[in-house]
Formats: sequence, structure tokens, C-alpha cells
Amino acid sequence: MNVLDHVSPDSLPRVGAARSHPAAPTRPLRALVITGSVGAGHNGAASELVRRLEARGLEATYRDYLDALPRRYQRLLRDGYAFSAGRAPGVFDWLFRSEERDSVVRSLTMRLCRLACRELAEWVGQDYDVVVTTFPFAAQSLGMLKQDGVLTAPAVCYLTDPAPHRLWVHPGVDVHLTVTQATAAEGTERYGVPMTAAGPLAPAAFAEPVDTARRQALRTGLGVPPGRRMALLVTGSMGLGDVMAGVRALRAVDGTVPVVLCGRNERLRRRIARLPGVVALGWRDDVPALMAAADVLVHNAGGLSLTEALVAGLPAVSYEVLSGHGRANAATLARSGLAPWPRTPATLAEALEQQAARGRVHLPELPEHQQAANVVDALARRRRAEETAGPEVRAA
Repeated sequence: MNVLDHVSPDSLPRVGAARSHPAAPTRPLRALVITGSVGAGHNGAASELVRRLEARGLEATYRDYLDALPRRYQRLLRDGYAFSAGRAPGVFDWLFRSEERDSVVRSLTMRLCRLACRELAEWVGQDYDVVVTTFPFAAQSLGMLKQDGVLTAPAVCYLTDPAPHRLWVHPGVDVHLTVTQATAAEGTERYGVPMTAAGPLAPAAFAEPVDTARRQALRTGLGVPPGRRMALLVTGSMGLGDVMAGVRALRAVDGTVPVVLCGRNERLRRRIARLPGVVALGWRDDVPALMAAADVLVHNAGGLSLTEALVAGLPAVSYEVLSGHGRANAATLARSGLAPWPRTPATLAEALEQQAARGRVHLPELPEHQQAANVVDALARRRRAEETAGPEVRAA
């Protein structure tokens, strides 16, 4: 399927022979990529997209959506997420579900997104050929700007979550891209908006073949004895959720050594480090090597680490997941067969055994023209061609 087939003909008219128009400018194609610094997952995908676009010759600018908001609302998004997801899961789940329907919560969210439009209008007015976001709130604001006629370049939303959600979807956005086909199919059916799988946005280092000697050396350095299963438990950049329950369950699985990535949560790392038979790690820059060393990934959110595991071919298990998006992501991953979601320590042990026995299984690689950077590049080129077309082509 060609994702360009779903682009609004009003925002991207047919361009015909515009490629040869003599007035075509020589400046590089320009892309604006908007992330949202709530956790690290949105930033990771945005950074990788910028890298890939620049490798294709585009001039890519990276901006943080939170910078478009007054300081008090920046704190609301960052601290509110950390508090509700980490300490008030019932509240977070209620907020998440309330966004799926017309509610007071959704109305307030839309007012926040409209507020951000003031600054975003300045950003998008800087002669970009395409604008992309990896953050759901930004998708709403970009959709508003498209409908207002302020944003005339194509707008793209790249969903970083396995589970689609209403916050990711806006009818004004031209293209909705997803990591997997399962997410695209679920989102298209649920919201009636075409979504297209565009593959993971994770560094190529995660896809490199596992070197046996290096793998064993890293396991030894971590303290994983020979013959034991290494379960890499990831908790996101903030170390949120009932991580201790997951660690206790993993410790109880015979032959398993939990290696826990605590992100920047130093308090959590110190707490876990006191447990015998558990390896507690803080923020690491060698996650590709850690995934190469591991036998199975255990996650609680379904964010960037899960995407990286898909690229690495590392089998994954969802356990003690966060409320809200964590539960939604786990459900989508389980339905699609990408990661089982055990609910008890006994079923966790079974899932670990089954997933570790699979060995490395990589996602099928999408055709190049369907991959995210290629789609964004094609949209930018089509937009540029439309801009430089003669009157006879514009009217075609």
C-alpha cells in the first residue's frame, strides 16, 4: 500500500511535471520533527527519525512540544504523568480512558493543545516541507493548525505506542504511521482513520548480529552465571510502576537472573541493589549490548524499549504493566502475538520459558518505500514539487 494515497488531495495536489519546473529552488528539503519530553520514548523515536532524514539529505529540526507551553503546563505534563502513572494508577487509568470519549478531561486536554498552537504556529511557519510528531498532544495541535489553514505542509503523526489511542488521532493530520501492522490495523478499525505500518525508529545498533564472545563477556561482567537465563527488566527512563513486584516474581523463577534497568530512578536502583541475586543498573548508554546479552525482555509499558527489542529480535514478556497505556499496549502486543501478558508469577514462569526458547525472532523488514523516513521524505518532495509547479500544473 502506498501511504501517499491517503494524503488529503487539498493539502497535497497532484504535481504532474512540476519536477522539471525551471524555478525549482536549490535549498535542501526541510523537516520539522516535534517530540514531547515526557519520558524518553518519544524523544528516542524523534531523534532516530531526524538522523535518518539527515542521512537522506533533508535538513531536519528537532523541537520539544513542551517548549510551546507555559512553564506551569510543562510541569503539569511531566510531573502529572510521573505521579499518576507511578503512584496513583487508578487515577491514571481513569484519565487515559476519559481521553477516549467526549468528557471534561478530553475538553481540558484540547484546550491545552489549542494553547500550544500559538507557539507551534511560529514553528511551522518557518518554511518547512513536512512536519512530523512522535507525541500525541502534538498530533492534536498539528491537526488543529491544519484545519485552521495555518499549517499547509503535510503533517505526519508517528505512533510510538503499540496500542492506538484517540489522542494520537486527528482528522486534520495527513498521515498516521505506526511501528507494526498490528497497531495500524487496530487503529484503522477503531477510529476509521487510515494508519500504515512504517517500521521501528530505533538505532541500527539494535539490529546488529549478536557476537557470542562479547555476549558472554558482558554476562560475566554483570554477574550472570553460565547456564542461567538473563531476564532484562526495563522500567522506562523514570523507573515507574510496581517494579519490586516484578523483580520478586522474576527472582522466584528457577534459573533466572533479573537484570533491572532503573532508568534515572536512583532510589529504585539502590533499593533493588540490596536484593540478592538481582543486578540493578541505572541509566545506561549500552542498551543494544544489554539486549544482545539478554535471553528475554520483561517490560511494563510497551514504549521505546519494547520497540528496540523488536529490532533486536529479543523475545519479550509484558508483566506488572502500568495502568492506562501500559495495559492497552500489553493487550495489543498479546493479541498480535508479539509479547504474552502473564498476570501471575506462575504464568510468568511459563511465558519466560516459552519466549526464551524462541531465540531471536526479528520483525519482517518492510519495503523501503514504506519505512518512516522514506514516507516523510516522499511527502516533503511532493510538497516541494507542488510549490514549484506552474499554474497549469497546480490546476491539473
